[in-house]
Amino acid sequence: MPSTTTTVLPSAEWAARAEAHAARVDAATWGHRTRRTDGRSHPVEDFLFRYYNHSPAKLRRWHPGPWVALEGAAATERATWRHHRVVGDAVVLDTASFLEARGDTVRFVRELLTATLSRPPHLGCLGLHEWAMVHRLPEDDVRHPGWPLRLGPAGTDEVLDRHTVRCTHADAYRFFTASAAPRNTFTPTRERQVELEQPGCLHAGMDVYKWAFKLAPLVPSEVTADAFELARDIRVLDMQASPYDLRELGYDPVRIETPEGKAEYLARQRAFVGRSNGLRRHLLDVLDTVVAAGR
Repeated sequence: MPSTTTTVLPSAEWAARAEAHAARVDAATWGHRTRRTDGRSHPVEDFLFRYYNHSPAKLRRWHPGPWVALEGAAATERATWRHHRVVGDAVVLDTASFLEARGDTVRFVRELLTATLSRPPHLGCLGLHEWAMVHRLPEDDVRHPGWPLRLGPAGTDEVLDRHTVRCTHADAYRFFTASAAPRNTFTPTRERQVELEQPGCLHAGMDVYKWAFKLAPLVPSEVTADAFELARDIRVLDMQASPYDLRELGYDPVRIETPEGKAEYLARQRAFVGRSNGLRRHLLDVLDTVVAAGR
């Protein structure tokens, strides 16, 4: 677990870390920021910002996490940030203030991540949630109407009809069409999230990023950036395995309707389980230590 002993970072050291984090985020979000200026949209790269409503500007703001005193920061804008306090010429995170204001969020995320880590992953769902979102819809009424269905409407429906759908994620399930929803093995709701969340779910893996930024400034920003990169990589597979043809954007399809496509999906899904569980454990270490310290 992280130590509760305060570490003092010299101004040059923390300024360099903050600059490196901002540069990392700027490189990762350049395409999105450029498209936002000229009104274009990208079904893969822009998804995280639309779905999670967390801006590049907020993502690039650097936080060191708890019990780190930033030397010389008392003379900067950090001294005015919420849940921070000045100690001498340094600024530290006021964990007591954070817990008082965000205690309900901390408790929920701890419960959810602990439950998720306690379960084996359900592998082989094949990303059929994206197929369930277009089931028996006209091609001009799908979620991404600017991109064709690579098997056409009838072929897309046939793939879903001959597979078992096992979606455990409420935020994916709520977009299922009326014809697809009854085909799902589960009926995930927000109230059942802690009960059903499991680490094989691609959307649950992307959500690790959501929990990281919602817990800012408690979570070190390098961890949040790692979670963002994981979510971005998962979204790539999510759309490669979807019914859409995105080859024009450089995404070759993962043809989950074939044995070869199923095998590729499963291998990449299994790798995401390892990455997402590692980040879940990191988040829990921070939360558990702060809660146990009570400050």
